[in-house]
Amino acid sequence: MAWALKLPLTDEVIESGLVQDFDASLSGIGQELGAGAYSMSDVLALPIFKQEESNLPPDSENKILPFQYVLCAATSPAIKLHDETLTYLNQGQSYEIRMLDNRKLGELPEITGKMVKSIIRVVFHDRRLQYTEHQQLESWRWNRPGDRILDLDIPMSVGMVDPRANPTQLNTVEFLWDPSKRTSVFIQVHCISTEFTMRKHGGEKGVPFRIQIDTFKENDGEEYTEHLHSASCQVKVFKPKGADRKQKTDREKMEKRAPQEKEKYQPSYETTILTEVRVSNNRNVLLQCSPWPEVTYVNNSPSPGFNSSHNRHKHANLLPVATPQDAQQWLHRNRFSPFCRLFTNFSGADLLKLTREDVIQICGPADGIRLFNALKGRVVRPRLTVYVCQESQQAREQQQKHENGDAASSTFFVYHAIYLEDLTAVELTEKIAQLFNISPRQISQIFKQGPTGIHVLVSDEMIQNFQDEVCFVLDTMKAETNDGYHIILK
Repeated sequence: MAWALKLPLTDEVIESGLVQDFDASLSGIGQELGAGAYSMSDVLALPIFKQEESNLPPDSENKILPFQYVLCAATSPAIKLHDETLTYLNQGQSYEIRMLDNRKLGELPEITGKMVKSIIRVVFHDRRLQYTEHQQLESWRWNRPGDRILDLDIPMSVGMVDPRANPTQLNTVEFLWDPSKRTSVFIQVHCISTEFTMRKHGGEKGVPFRIQIDTFKENDGEEYTEHLHSASCQVKVFKPKGADRKQKTDREKMEKRAPQEKEKYQPSYETTILTEVRVSNNRNVLLQCSPWPEVTYVNNSPSPGFNSSHNRHKHANLLPVATPQDAQQWLHRNRFSPFCRLFTNFSGADLLKLTREDVIQICGPADGIRLFNALKGRVVRPRLTVYVCQESQQAREQQQKHENGDAASSTFFVYHAIYLEDLTAVELTEKIAQLFNISPRQISQIFKQGPTGIHVLVSDEMIQNFQDEVCFVLDTMKAETNDGYHIILK
């Protein structure tokens, strides 16, 4: 088990410059072991590498990961050295994943004593299947109505808080956990690898999956959207007891190999360490993970006072000069977060060059058409438009003049448009909060001023009966029970 943890570190050591000293460090090995008598596995076990670990540059020290995830299932012995490990799982069997806090003293102090959110997903390893993931999952749903691809075994899990499984995301589960406390999560994978092969005549090889874990911390709005760490491992899923038979077959094959051949393969480890998925411009990122889980975009640079900057930016067209970072933000704002990872290195010009057929092939028919229309700036008319104006002392005076017949006074009112799709009181609250640049939690209730000045509570049904392009003046009143405010529509 200790060697399983050392192996990734040794790879990083070799890659970070020790290979330059390889010849000098191995001088004399020929005399001790005899010419040609040593193998790479012998070299990696030599004490010189352990001595060099303390001399790593500061950059390597910073690569210690904040978390580590351990899948309690053995790796295959039939994997060559330096290849990624492969783990066999049985369909429907509960497997433990240990969530470990690997932070150094003082690292990420903002999450000390707080919960973090982890999202576990089963995604495709092959790039071809990643591009058609939506269609593949929809086909699986059609053939297996009522079933899920991934489930949590809640009774067996420890330290897990608020577990959730979205009915529309069959391959995803999420939960909160405290890194300072022992946390073990048990998962069950209900699909098998051969369900996604091209031809099914019996005896075909199943496609590999990836178990990916993404961990987030809270932002200033108390939403778990700030990414901390991602890691994944490669697995294949067999029918019940099939993984045990496959593991036994691989072990027997390795036992029949000559000693020289065995040295080209990894040993089988009792557990599987999920390896980090780096957020970078690495071209291999697509091979390591599927699209990011959907997160809520938060405007981190609000304009002061009362404005509609959020609505303007949300519906703004993507420009060809947009950088890859700008393109990622545009995808988030327009509800294309699940595809952000696929378009990690795409600039605005790259996205705008995609044809309708390209986008549909990558995102699936439904989301592909929606993304293509958004890229081309095809705006869909909202279900309800409401115009609002913030009431001030000057506005009250102008309103009084307007009521007295001074039509010119109306030109002093500046209204802002609110576009509603769901036609609910919650949606209206959120849109008004965006205009004020405040949290929706600070708005206690929304009232509409009725006859004789009475305050009528705004409900979903009332909003559904609003006339399109109705105008309101917004007034605020301090709530009696908390620090929030009541909004009054006049």
